[in-house]
Amino acid sequence: MKIVLLEPLGVSKEKIEKLAESFVKAGHEFTPYYTLAADEVEQLERVKDADVIIMANHPLTSGVIEQCENLKYISVAFVGIDHIGKDACQAKGINISNAAGYCDDAVAELSIGLAMDCLRNISAVNDVIRHGGTKDGLVGHELRGRTVGVIGTGRIGRAAARLFKAFGCQLLGYSRTARSDAEAEGIRYVSLDELLTQSDIVTIHTPLTDETKNLISKDKIALMKNTAILINTSRGPVVDNAALAEALNEGRLAGAGIDVFDGEPPLAEDYPLLHAKNAVCTSHVGFATIESIDRRAEIVFDNVAKWMEGTVQNKML
Repeated sequence: MKIVLLEPLGVSKEKIEKLAESFVKAGHEFTPYYTLAADEVEQLERVKDADVIIMANHPLTSGVIEQCENLKYISVAFVGIDHIGKDACQAKGINISNAAGYCDDAVAELSIGLAMDCLRNISAVNDVIRHGGTKDGLVGHELRGRTVGVIGTGRIGRAAARLFKAFGCQLLGYSRTARSDAEAEGIRYVSLDELLTQSDIVTIHTPLTDETKNLISKDKIALMKNTAILINTSRGPVVDNAALAEALNEGRLAGAGIDVFDGEPPLAEDYPLLHAKNAVCTSHVGFATIESIDRRAEIVFDNVAKWMEGTVQNKML
């Protein structure tokens, strides 16, 4: 069986070789690539004969997948799979597994960090002190006692909720399905509109689907308190980011912490959120810690091992 590592996973070549060792010893062909493919032509050249593809978060289109005659399984070193041509996979019966759980703590911790930055003006104070300024006009607020609305109460959403609860926050939740374990951890489920109107901080942890695209629209943003903060570490298109920037500039929101955008960084210089008032922007780093990157590499190789044994773990398709 031919296994192709399509792109880098952010770990050393030595770690990749160690993870692939059992496959090679079992007689499988393992071909790793440690650079990104320049285009779809190069992608196809790499994977056209593959039975299994291991990949990260760069697009793999239906056009490429349709030409992979032997392809049976894709193991993705990521949580979301919206960058993969799922239509072609469904048509060809190709299973997809993700790296569920690899970055739960990393993303949850960044959500807290962005909220704290917005509340205490950490980035803003860092900037002014380097230019001879003081705290004047930048005295912030405490996190304790705030009502936090968690949109999406899967693994990452619940991990974030536990951290906010540890800081003394009250928790509201909105999700497609109410979870008893989330309720046991202190989340009270309400409608989306109620969550937006009542929350001091809204933190988003939902996948990008047809239903969640533009979930936080201009009209939904208008429901939020003008003292509220919006945190998005999920997927950029879940939020109408132009409307968010407008609300920030007009003082209809107190702040936003944004790690995900309508496209992957680098962003265009005129991207609205980069120039919005009280917006703290990070370059899609939520998942990216040394620990989580190591963890996801281990998970995607273990996915392949389990699939070869007849079990599709972390199944997304």
